[in-house]
Amino acid sequence: MAFMGHALMENRNGLVVDTRLTLATGRAEREAALEMVSGLTDRKRLTLGADKGYDAGDFVNNLRQLNVTPHVAQNNKRRRSAIDDRTVRHAGYAVSQRMRKRVEEIFGWIKTVGNLRKTRHRGRRRVDWMFAFTAAAYNLVRMRALLKGSVP
Repeated sequence: MAFMGHALMENRNGLVVDTRLTLATGRAEREAALEMVSGLTDRKRLTLGADKGYDAGDFVNNLRQLNVTPHVAQNNKRRRSAIDDRTVRHAGYAVSQRMRKRVEEIFGWIKTVGNLRKTRHRGRRRVDWMFAFTAAAYNLVRMRALLKGSVP
């Protein structure tokens, strides 16, 4: 049994907004993203930056139904992308694509400093708790750096 950790990051400061732990399936990433974003849709219009793995028609349509603009990287290799040109032409799309790479910093920190590369815990509830706790610790470290002004 394998678990996947998912994190929703806020673009301005790179803080973790939400986490999920799911069983590793082919659709787990997109399902977790929809679940996390659906809890935030009571606010103003949102954008969601993601990599090519999220370029699926049903995922993009579900985001649009939630009033979320999908800033997903286009996957044009041997197929048609679900992201149309009217989304790609805006300057905000380029910013989202640049900023989405920050989420990799979160996972790198969680794996190395947070020591979750190989979890010592068994069971979904315990691993989920440790993942969320480590993401909260990351936020504290990130906020310290933001307050010092050492992070761009």
